[in-house]
Parts: sequence; structure tokens; C-alpha cells
Amino acid sequence: MAKIGFDNKKYLEMQSEHIAERIKQFGGKLYLEFGGKLFDDYHASRVLPGFKPDSKLQMLLQLKDKAEIVIAINAGDIEKNKVRGDIGITYDLEILRLIDAFKGIGLYVGSVVMTRYQNQPAADAFKKRLENLGIDVYRHYPIEGYPSNIPLIVSDDGFGKNEYIHTTRELVVITAPGPGSGKMATCLSQLYHDNKRGIKSGYAKFETFPIWNLPLKHPVNLAYEAATADLDDVNMIDPFHLEAYGETTVNYNRDVEVFPVLNAIFEEISGVSPYKSPTDMGVNMAGNCIIDDDVCIAAANQEIIRRYYTALCDKKKGIIGNEIVQKLEMLIKQAGLSVDDREVIAVSLAKSRDNGGVPAAAIELPNGHIVAGRTTDLLGGCSAVLLNALKELAGIKDEVHLIPPMVFEPIQKLKTENLGNKNPRLHTDETLIALSIAAATDKNAAKAMKHLSDLKGCEAHSTVIISRVDANVFKRLGINLTCEPEYQSDNLFHM
Repeated sequence: MAKIGFDNKKYLEMQSEHIAERIKQFGGKLYLEFGGKLFDDYHASRVLPGFKPDSKLQMLLQLKDKAEIVIAINAGDIEKNKVRGDIGITYDLEILRLIDAFKGIGLYVGSVVMTRYQNQPAADAFKKRLENLGIDVYRHYPIEGYPSNIPLIVSDDGFGKNEYIHTTRELVVITAPGPGSGKMATCLSQLYHDNKRGIKSGYAKFETFPIWNLPLKHPVNLAYEAATADLDDVNMIDPFHLEAYGETTVNYNRDVEVFPVLNAIFEEISGVSPYKSPTDMGVNMAGNCIIDDDVCIAAANQEIIRRYYTALCDKKKGIIGNEIVQKLEMLIKQAGLSVDDREVIAVSLAKSRDNGGVPAAAIELPNGHIVAGRTTDLLGGCSAVLLNALKELAGIKDEVHLIPPMVFEPIQKLKTENLGNKNPRLHTDETLIALSIAAATDKNAAKAMKHLSDLKGCEAHSTVIISRVDANVFKRLGINLTCEPEYQSDNLFHM
């Protein structure tokens, strides 16, 4: 069984209580900037074993009678068809997905706000589409010199030009499909308009990472730097908090750099700033809910190495430059790690080497045992290692064939004779379908199928960059996969 290092129940209780206290602090109205992913935070669940991917959403459900959600999207991102990389859909479609997801669990979505709106045709079309669906849409405009030109920002020609978002609940959660969507500016604009209307309100920020009350170089915080290597985020000691309270806390460069400006904006809006440091603005209780630091350190170290291999593969694909790889190499050194600390790498490479260099893969099971598989005429390396892992979990002997030829052969024939594929080998999705068919009549196959859920959280490595299909299957199974930055063939086009 996977080890737990984080108390999720305690987290939900502490977080909801802390947010409720912050609402009272500001007289009954709080704009809460929500950073990161609300209901699929897999990074947090990987580095804090026990943290559920939807923990933040579950926390909001405890406050659902008080909360409404406003989703911010940069109008320029709509125009550019910006894509959310982890799920492969554009930001405008992600807005629709988020609204459906929130409504589906009983959370109230009040409206959508388009930030940095400049009459972009695609933004206008999306606004009309949302309004036809019964969703209120507001427009916020660029402000010249933001965020440093404070006299202009806090004026009728700055925040005053923005459309006031009408809200009805005391907790207004400002979230977005991705970074750069203007969440903070939306919150500050609302504070300005509320102040003009005589409404008491406040601002707070909810981001899980970096964790303010863990050491600066704690692996969990280093893993956050690894995850945001492409954003140039750097963890640092909060100098404002240290000066104000004599307490060492961790924040990241962007919040520290912008805090003097934010502080001045708060003072300009309401006469006094409620905060003495960027750490003060946060409401994150995650650090108080770590129950086994060693487990979280081990998980975070694996994440750092995984991010490094992801960057190596992205560089091979031409997606990123060498500077991100170099940053991750530096983080690995800071954490005192090497690739040897990821044991599945050596096992998969050895499996390939011992079999004439054919592509291979390895999976570390929950009990710590590592199984491997290699590419054959019938199966790719990922398909082979999946079946071997299921055999091991189910206690089935290695020589037993889980899928009989009568199931394999028709699929291969379909691929090569009807669908035009030159390669008859089965991808992981095809292999699992074949296994499920075999399970209808074969007790071993049925037994193996019952252990698919046990693969969640397992570590895996492939000696080649795998296909998008195989990568998606591993992701859906919850397997944490890395790949060597090498293609299986010398072809220039890869799927």
C-alpha cells in the first residue's frame, strides 16, 4: 500500500475554517484569488501523498452556501486560441468545462470576466456565446503602466473603466483556466468599485505552493520550482514578513516583487493596507497537514526527477530550449539527487540492453518490486510491462498468457488490413481492451483486470518517447511516467 504523508481530512477542516475567519476579518466580503488547479491538482497529490486532486474543490463545498465563482480569462488568450497543455483544449473551451464541473457538484458560478479586453473579435464571439447560454460576462480593460502607475490604476480611468462584477455571496472565488488570466487585477478592481459603493470587502490569495512554512530548500518547495521552470518562478524568503515579524517564511519572486505595488494600491483604495507581507495575503494551510515529512520528501524528489525528464523530452521535441533543462539540472543538484534515485530508469535500460536494444519499460509496484517489459512482434514495451505488472499484482505466474491468440489476432488483422497500420503491435489501449475481452472467459485475465486500480501512483520509465496514445493511458491509470529523450525510430514525424 502506498505510504501517506498528508492528512487530507485535517486540511479540508483547517482550510475552510481559515477562509471563514478571513471573511469575518474584512466585514463579510472576501475576494479570494485561487491559484493552481481547483479540481485536478495532480502535482499536489504527487508531492503530498494523501492530498486528493480535488481537495480544494471539496474544501469549497464546505463553504458552498457562502461562495460564488467568477472565472477570469484573458481576452488575448481567446484570440490566440491558447491551449491548456495538460488536457489539450483551448482556454475558452476550458471555461465551459469548468462551469459544467462546478455546477455539477453544486457550486454557484456567478459570471465570467474577460480581462485585457480590446475588442478582440474572437472574444466578442465568445462573449455572445456565453450570454446565449445564460452566463453573465463582464469586460476589464488594459491599464497603461500596470501595476506601477498607481495614480492611474486607482482612478476612474484605471479600475474605474472596468465593468463592475455584480456578486451576491460573501466569498467570491476568482479562478481561471491558466496563468496570466488576470485574477489578481480582477480582485483589486472589485475592491476599488466596492470602496466607491461603500461596500466593505477584502482580498486574499490561495495558492498551495510554495508552502510558506516549509524550509526554502525543502524538496516539496523545490518540486514547485521544477513544475514552474518555464515560468521563471523562484522560491525566496519573504523579506517583508521577516522584517515585520522576525519570522522566516517562503514565497516566490513574483509575489515578493509586486507586493510594494499591491500595498500601495490597497492604501490608495481604502486608506490602509491590511497586510505587512505577501505571506500575510495567503490562506494556505497545507504545511500544517503534513504528517510524514519523509514520505513527502521522497515523493517530491521523484517529482523533481520526473520534471527533468519531461523537459529533456520536450527539448527533443523542439517544444522548449536548453535553459529550462539547465534550470532543472540545477534543482536536481540543490536537492542532492541524481537520476539513479529513480530506480525504474536503470531497470528499464537494463531490460533494453539485455534484449538487443529494443525499447523497454519498467514499473515500480506499490510493494517496491520493479517489473519490466520489452517490445516484441506482438506488444510494445509499455503494453508488455502493463501485463507483467498486472500478473505480479494478481499473483499470476510469468509464463501464463493473459490474452489468447484468438483475441490478439483479429485486432492485429483489423489494424493492418483495414485501418492501414504497418505496425501490428498493440498499443496499451488496445492491449487493455483485449484483456477485458479475454476476462469474459479466462479467470486469470479477470483476476488481472481487478488490479488495474493498484497501478495508480506507481512509477514507470520507458527507454523511448512513447506515443500519445500510450502516454494518455498511463496518465488515466495514474502511473507517473518518464521517458528517455529518444525516439524509437529515425523518422522525423512522430505521433
